[in-house]
Amino acid sequence: MSEQPKQPQQPQQPQQPVQFGEPERPEERFGEFVAVRRFADGVVELALDRPKAMNAVSTQMARSIGAACAALSADASARVVVVTSTHERAFCVGADLKERNAMSDAELVRQRPTTRGAYGGVLELPMPTIAAVHGFALGGGFELALACDVIVADESAVVGLPEVSVGVIPGGGGTQLLPRRVGAARAAELIFTARRVEAAEALALGLVDSVVPAGTDRTEALALATRMAANSPVGLRAAKRALRLGHGMDLAAGLEIEDAAWRTVAFSGDRAEGVAAFNEKRSPNWPGE
Repeated sequence: MSEQPKQPQQPQQPQQPVQFGEPERPEERFGEFVAVRRFADGVVELALDRPKAMNAVSTQMARSIGAACAALSADASARVVVVTSTHERAFCVGADLKERNAMSDAELVRQRPTTRGAYGGVLELPMPTIAAVHGFALGGGFELALACDVIVADESAVVGLPEVSVGVIPGGGGTQLLPRRVGAARAAELIFTARRVEAAEALALGLVDSVVPAGTDRTEALALATRMAANSPVGLRAAKRALRLGHGMDLAAGLEIEDAAWRTVAFSGDRAEGVAAFNEKRSPNWPGE
């Protein structure tokens, strides 16, 4: 959801875009509001780029997010994806309520698959994903972060799912993803009160995984992605699959899921290269298969 949020606490110095080297290929655009940048070693940045609306997710932007995620899911060279924002004061303020206000019920129904495609696209990315959050991450904006495996927030971050305050409920996975992070009772309190949570409390509650100095969320998230991407691409995807599918299963079922994932890597080129590199005391050169 989107609204006119109060300004989050700002750092003493205005946040400046931080460079993380040069992308290996030219920036790829998915519509007007989503950019994909590919860095060395399979690190990919999916940048939300609708600054005039603080990245409020319109129908067009949702379609672009879904298309970008579909392309990345099919890209074997993409090892880790970092979701970022080009806006200085917001990650994403949620759904575009100005657009929604002009919609008929029938139009809203027709839009729903597109909206679900955006959030589901991030959630279903097969490689590890990291959200780099600063400023506001509210409603659907926080749900985009929750769809990622790890959330790196800076000190200016303000997160929350305030949908019930405008007569709706989280519709981008929030009612399912938040309890998996913080437990059912805590999620209920946060969703029912519609309250916003600043960075320090968000870390204490487990809403985010780390808090970094203001203005460094993108740099820190890309650095974390680089550390992840140094590992086997086949192993990373299999480990994510086991983690996601096994969550909530009883132990016996979860171990079967893990075993199935293990079998996909045990006879892979990556496994052979990893063992060889270890024995030869060198860095592995992953074939990614």
